[in-house]
Amino acid sequence: MPPPRHCASAPSARGHRRGATLGDVTFRPESLQARGAGQAAGAGEVDYRLVRKHTLDEFRRGRLSRLDVCDAHPELLRAARNVGEARSEDCPICDEASLTLVSFAFGARLPAHGRCITTRKELTQLKRAPQESTCYVVEVCTGCAWNQLVRSFKLGNARTGS
Repeated sequence: MPPPRHCASAPSARGHRRGATLGDVTFRPESLQARGAGQAAGAGEVDYRLVRKHTLDEFRRGRLSRLDVCDAHPELLRAARNVGEARSEDCPICDEASLTLVSFAFGARLPAHGRCITTRKELTQLKRAPQESTCYVVEVCTGCAWNQLVRSFKLGNARTGS
């Protein structure tokens, strides 16, 4: 009896085997490097580089105005000025100010508006916490109010039920 059509080894209508590789191309999660070459993304990590690229492309094409992309909330700007982590990269919109990374955590035992992560120690405490939370890292330009989600990742030691 031939294998069912949904199996990876079943031939398609054209005689090609499903699940065939495309040379060196892989579609595994590890292939999307979140932090650069040689550093794999952790479980539950989402990288928003493609969204950032699309937003910047749309701005450069004139489909988005500066008011559309430079719309950071005043509290986000305040956090960027006071507790953000400076980057060496200049703002892609105004090319004047440097970008700043701001991290917020959201979870069951955290305030509804989230918690701004101000130190590595605070981040480590949330990683070791028994409840799961999610951290969102946002890049912000305090000069023009550009802001873009960079990545999100899971924190905590949530137990998975079986």
